[in-house]
Amino acid sequence: MSHQRIRFLFLNIGHFLDHLFVLIFATAAALTLVAEWNLSYGELIPYATPGFIAFGVCAIPAGWLADKWSREGMIVVFFTGIGLTSVLAGFADTPLQMAICLTLLGAMAAIYHPVGLALVVQGRQNTGVPLAVNGVFGNMGVASAALITGLLIDAAGWRYAFIVPGIFSLGVGIGFFVFIRCHGQTRRPVKPESPASAGTYLLAQKTLFKAFAIVLLTTGIGGIVFQSTTFALPKVFEERLGELAVSATAVGGYAFIVFTIAAFAQLVVGWLVDHYSVRRVFAATAIVQAVFLLAMTQLSGIAALLVAIAFMLAVFGQIPINDVLVGRLAKSEWRARAYALRYIVTFSVMASTVPLIGWIHGRWGFEVLFPILAVSATLIFIAVLFLPKAVTTLPITQSTQKTA
Repeated sequence: MSHQRIRFLFLNIGHFLDHLFVLIFATAAALTLVAEWNLSYGELIPYATPGFIAFGVCAIPAGWLADKWSREGMIVVFFTGIGLTSVLAGFADTPLQMAICLTLLGAMAAIYHPVGLALVVQGRQNTGVPLAVNGVFGNMGVASAALITGLLIDAAGWRYAFIVPGIFSLGVGIGFFVFIRCHGQTRRPVKPESPASAGTYLLAQKTLFKAFAIVLLTTGIGGIVFQSTTFALPKVFEERLGELAVSATAVGGYAFIVFTIAAFAQLVVGWLVDHYSVRRVFAATAIVQAVFLLAMTQLSGIAALLVAIAFMLAVFGQIPINDVLVGRLAKSEWRARAYALRYIVTFSVMASTVPLIGWIHGRWGFEVLFPILAVSATLIFIAVLFLPKAVTTLPITQSTQKTA
């Protein structure tokens, strides 16, 4: 296996672990901690908020350090840091201790997206498929969080749901450190690339500003939809699936099925944005989200399971689109910081969404949450219509260019 493929494999594992770790608490809280700590679901999940704030805020310094010091070195820090903080969370005895541990975990988790995605697109012209493959691994982490947490809760208790993945991440971090040491990459500042090799676009300042503003707007609204669906789905299934959800493992298993099927939407979307207008693909995913999120409002049983698959296909399918747009807009030497800005918006919105989920659920249940998410998806569709044509078609260096 080539050096580039091995590095890409490590990056994919990192994306898997990043999303797995930030959602362990969501399943543990819904299935076990509400009883152990004698708190309602709405009272407990806000303790995850500081962690998601750190997940967003710390992306900026992580991206800056990566561009100025070493992207590969920061990925080593990510693997080892998130592993150690997860193990620490496994020893928490109170909600406050858990909140502190989740905040540290969020700070370490913040490293991956600005740094890992910058490494994924580095030196590539067509970035849709590589980002989609990497995105599938991230979404498999989302899927596996519910399943692995449920299995470990049933087998050994909630503490091991944090400790076991933490030890695994430490091992991967050591492996990646040895790998980059063997290839002399522990300290390598990023060099500029030509627009063609980097897959970027030379744009007028006004067009660049407009495009990036729309990317950030859709990123923020998309963060609300993504966080609400991925964080709350185990609880939704516990309430809506009836006799199908008989244990923590069963709830985690159904969430795993939904997220796994939906994850592969990124491969389709990644191929589409490399061959067709981004505006068309983006608008289609937003409309699908709106329709099926609204349909979910009153559903239960097998119908709820099937519709959940439908809207998660669109939610996960949207992820590589914004990443492709950032890659097209940002030059290589500051791309990690551009991704950091994109993800600080995403995860700051996601942090505020966690207590919102608890508040809405406590007052009205999920019957109100899903219409709100449908409106959010509709706003994304409207914003996408204003994307400049210059960044929604293929670069002129590609012979397979399609029209917008």
